[in-house]
Amino acid sequence: MNKEGKTAITILTFIFTILCINVSAIAQDAKKWTLRECIDYAIANSIEVKQSEINVKSTREDLMQAKASKLPSLGFSSAQNFTAQKNENSNGDFISKGSYSGSYALNTSITLYNGGKLSQNQKQQNIALKIDELSLDERQNSIEMSVTQAYLEILHANENLKTLKKSVELSEIQTKRTKALYEAGAKSSVDYAQMEAQLSTDRYQLTVGENNLAQSILTLKQLLEIDVNEEFMPYFPNPEELSVPEELPELKSVYEAALEGRPEVKSSILQIESAKVGEKIARADFLPSLTASASIGRGNISGTNYSLYNQFENKLNENVGISLSIPIFSKRSTKTAVNKAQYQIDMAELSSVNVKKTLLSTIESLYQDASSAQGRYKAAVENMKYTELSYTQVQEQYNKGIKNTVELLSERQAYLSAMQEMSQSKYQALLSLKLLQFYQNQPINL
Repeated sequence: MNKEGKTAITILTFIFTILCINVSAIAQDAKKWTLRECIDYAIANSIEVKQSEINVKSTREDLMQAKASKLPSLGFSSAQNFTAQKNENSNGDFISKGSYSGSYALNTSITLYNGGKLSQNQKQQNIALKIDELSLDERQNSIEMSVTQAYLEILHANENLKTLKKSVELSEIQTKRTKALYEAGAKSSVDYAQMEAQLSTDRYQLTVGENNLAQSILTLKQLLEIDVNEEFMPYFPNPEELSVPEELPELKSVYEAALEGRPEVKSSILQIESAKVGEKIARADFLPSLTASASIGRGNISGTNYSLYNQFENKLNENVGISLSIPIFSKRSTKTAVNKAQYQIDMAELSSVNVKKTLLSTIESLYQDASSAQGRYKAAVENMKYTELSYTQVQEQYNKGIKNTVELLSERQAYLSAMQEMSQSKYQALLSLKLLQFYQNQPINL
């Protein structure tokens, strides 16, 4: 190769190295999403949350309309007419003659009394607005819990991947040692083949673990509704940072806090209140209604000796009136409406009881899961210490020829299973505890 070719290769190699360094730096500097950032982003960009926000705005308009219904109405009306007819003159002839007339009026009316229906309707719309706002809170809470579960699944998958990588490393070391012992005549070909098979299995499990982590990340990305072309990588805290608390909050205190703060409970109570207001609205149709109205108008007509100004001046009409309506017989429609409104109260009360029972059942299950996982984690930590010690001893005995390959692999599997059990119980306990805290109206953070 000539000198120019060597120089070109050197330059290209240098450029490629710089590019690799830059790409690596960009990857290291890429944004890492914390759990709180994921939750906030999911809530801010959720289509369902945005739909709930639109429902709140729509209900707010209904409330404004209910308030405005108490105000008097005001309208302007005008009519323009042209009339043509034949009239007989003094000679007995009929002559066609047209006339033009116009009228202009301002009209107003106001409901003075209708059994309190307008006030109760405003009250009901105000309750409906609060219910929709609580529904928005429910949707946000649901997203926060779903994101938390998906995020902890990623952390668990990542820690499990570390265990699988360690498993491959151990298999590689043991396979090399077994090969050396086999070549020295201290181990049989069967032992060496078993170690090779175990290494192959561990590498396959590592690939599965990598796919599981990638799938968990994809699930969270989809939950956040992040564009397919946008990069996403969660923040992986050190396992030491995620400690499992020694004590659980009291079940009673969790439930009492949830009764006070959970939006679904507040919403169910407001549904009862709304149903009671609806019953009062239905009963209002038994009562008379009183309406006041007023109008002022002017008119003009052609074919007179008066000018348009004089007609406007003289043809002024004013009207004020009160209208009373008393229901006598409505073919049972009002009675039916009242009865159905009472049934709605019963349904709302039953629904509220059911919401509280469901909430208690959910909290009890979470509490049991947290208690069970916490106990499993403590036991797994202890088991991990002893299996690691036992595995180390069996490994030393294997190298000395005291233990065979089957015993070594069996002990190694027990050690890796203990590591996986400790990881699984740890993240299960963390999830249950975080959700219990969330039901105590505390924000979720790691």
